[in-house]
Amino acid sequence: MVDRLRPLWDFYDLDATEQRLRVQLDAELDDPGRAEVLTQLARVEGLRDDFDACDRLLEQAEAQVGSSAVAKVRIDLERGRKLRSSGDPEGALPLFEAAFARARDSDEHYLAGDAAHMCALAVSDDRAAMEEWTQRGLDLGEREPVAAYWAGPLLNNLGWACFDAGEHEHALELFERALEVRRLDPTTGMRLPSRKRRFRPRDRLSAPERGIEAFSP
Repeated sequence: MVDRLRPLWDFYDLDATEQRLRVQLDAELDDPGRAEVLTQLARVEGLRDDFDACDRLLEQAEAQVGSSAVAKVRIDLERGRKLRSSGDPEGALPLFEAAFARARDSDEHYLAGDAAHMCALAVSDDRAAMEEWTQRGLDLGEREPVAAYWAGPLLNNLGWACFDAGEHEHALELFERALEVRRLDPTTGMRLPSRKRRFRPRDRLSAPERGIEAFSP
């Protein structure tokens, strides 16, 4: 299943995103639906580095989640993102792994791809582990077309890891593969470095780009 809340997001305009999500929150018909939306509002606060507000919203989501597998997946994802963004990737990894397993078992393949890409980021200091999670995400996308979007972010992030390690030729190969993903599906809204900007140092990326760790989240 595609992420029904994804169209509400503009990662370069968090205020507008929040407004759309709050409208959606009022439109939800049950508690699990509201829990899903609350996790996305928590993500907005995480991207703003307001981790206390992020925690409060996730606590509200947990109170309404019920037995909804997709809402539980979203809670694990956003708790993990909050931990990673606040400097605790080791604490984030088990949450991403749990989100991946639950999403896969619940046929929420798009969210499983998201979780795989976050697992790869959480272990980015361990190249072998990052490559393993990248491949798991790619394999998922090959099996489940709804998860194919994540091939781009996975390849892009691994490309940056190679670039940071001075492996520029391998990084270029990965960036080209990620670019091809976009060419195959130009509606994804993904952002890649252009040919002139492809090897821009990571520390010069804008804050939103650093936060989402991909050409688009």
